[in-house]
Amino acid sequence: MSTNPPASEYLLLFRNNAWYQDLAFTAWADKLSREGKLKGGGPLEAIGKTLTSANVVIDGPFAESKEAVAGFFVIQAGSLEEAVEVAKGCPGLEVGQTVEVRAFTTDPFENEIAQIDAAREDRLI
Repeated sequence: MSTNPPASEYLLLFRNNAWYQDLAFTAWADKLSREGKLKGGGPLEAIGKTLTSANVVIDGPFAESKEAVAGFFVIQAGSLEEAVEVAKGCPGLEVGQTVEVRAFTTDPFENEIAQIDAAREDRLI
């Protein structure tokens, strides 16, 4: 199993909506855009709807403030490590925000394949 997926686009998922929309975040986004790394993204409204598997629509999300998704970026990076380095520049980190870094997969069954591979490795040990 590879630790660096072959994907070149990564999702930066910003959690904790208790941050301020200030010029530092805009400046960081502008810098990434000038460098050709920022492909898109933006803040998310705190109010939304959640759809369940039974197609029931409820008000939400109801996550704790520190867990709520505040926004996202899609960035271009050569590796997961490079994407993490980009994420370290997030000014929201200074005010308690967290950034989840995830690669876009080219294989829709990647998680299932990884679980099967892990189970096989466990049996070999």
